[in-house]
Amino acid sequence: MENEIKKPAVKEASILDALIPIVILVCLLFSSVYWFGSDSSFGPNQIALIFAMFIASGIGIKNGYTWKEIEAGIVKGISLSLGAILILLAVGALIGSWMLSGTVPTLIYYGLELLNPSLFYAATCLICSVVAMSIGSSWTTAATVGVALMGVANGMGMSEAITAGAVVSGAYFGDKISPLSETTNLAPAIAGTNLFEHIQYMLWTVVPSIIITLIIFTVLGFNSTQDASAQSIIDMQNLLKSEFNLGIHLLIPLVVLLILALKKVPAFPAVSVGAILGGIWAAVFQPEVVQSFATNQREGLVASITVVWTALYDGVSFSTDSEVLNDLLSRGGMSSMLNTIWLIMCALTFGAVLEKVGLLKRIVSAILVGAKTAGDMISRTILTCFATNIISADQYMAIVMPGRMYKNEYEKRGLHQLNLSRSLEDGGTLTSPLIPWNTCGAYMGGVLGVGALDYAFYAFFNLINPILAIIYAFLGIKILRVPIPSYAETAEDKS
Repeated sequence: MENEIKKPAVKEASILDALIPIVILVCLLFSSVYWFGSDSSFGPNQIALIFAMFIASGIGIKNGYTWKEIEAGIVKGISLSLGAILILLAVGALIGSWMLSGTVPTLIYYGLELLNPSLFYAATCLICSVVAMSIGSSWTTAATVGVALMGVANGMGMSEAITAGAVVSGAYFGDKISPLSETTNLAPAIAGTNLFEHIQYMLWTVVPSIIITLIIFTVLGFNSTQDASAQSIIDMQNLLKSEFNLGIHLLIPLVVLLILALKKVPAFPAVSVGAILGGIWAAVFQPEVVQSFATNQREGLVASITVVWTALYDGVSFSTDSEVLNDLLSRGGMSSMLNTIWLIMCALTFGAVLEKVGLLKRIVSAILVGAKTAGDMISRTILTCFATNIISADQYMAIVMPGRMYKNEYEKRGLHQLNLSRSLEDGGTLTSPLIPWNTCGAYMGGVLGVGALDYAFYAFFNLINPILAIIYAFLGIKILRVPIPSYAETAEDKS
């Protein structure tokens, strides 16, 4: 026992330690976007994240951590994303089967018939809001209704970037005020508040934000220079009718998925059921389309099985006489999500190392220095959540980490924990889809087909709400307080 080698004590990270990997990552990501442009998320950003991860690991080893400990932290961090990865794969399969079955083409067809181009952006935001509020999932909303609306935008000649911004705005508004949402439940759980009080308190910032957002989208719709004439819409509808057997019955897979979500069935099995049902619908209602994809002279049941099978894992690629229709419908498959999954895993690896070796905690502690007023605390909480989204690349970490760090500080300053739970959502949930390498930004980009850097400036709700929350804090609007003496007495008793 005397010869047993003891592990040296772990040294607390300095602020310089914490800043080095972050500064390096920011420089690498900036260079990636500058040199590779829209292709930056297809490899260059992943390399940047892994390189920065090794820098952070080296600092951790310098401070006394072993690689085995760091590796365990990485495995734990990645394991947190496995649920999201399974959902991503299921969503890819769902998009492929719904394209083949005619479900998405039917949504596009009726959307073209019902939506007025001048009100399209505002209507897109509103539709996604209602769906997300009903099912509690911004991801499912974007992957179903959002995908269809992107197709409608394409058919009407509307801006895909603005449409994606409207989808994200509506999806996150509905998600945020839905009691079925994971993040809406997570934030009050971390802060120690009641779910429905949390939602009620959020209304003070989210309602004005969504009203402003809808006004902006309405103005953009009226002033858009879209080239969608009545004839172009009719032409697109005719193309869809020529390729698919359209009808209301093709929307049944969507209805089933929404019912499963309302019944609180977990997202992975619910989306998987929707994907499989789409495959069955394709075989039953689109036999001509299925046969056109069949290879090696396969026919009948064998052709149906192999084509649907392919659509689930590799999507569909149409080769009609219309390039517009080909670009619109050639999508989906589990394979289409692999790059997004690659990005998510690299981002979570970096974030997990930062958390394991104490670098993230060190930065947050430094941010608290000098925070005295409610405006200081709330604004720093929101900015910390945003920074955590950038650094850790995961909205759950952006809620949990700052929530744990700031909870006691809110109590000491006499601020009700509802202030904290609302701030965690304002800064953590809403900013996550604005960051290309964040799990949410990568997901939205992969599903909608528009990169986060392209739609971020049009996701007005996600931009306005955090700013409005900070303004409220400094003006003292709807800031709940609790008596400070009780906390002071508690501290004295402990001493």
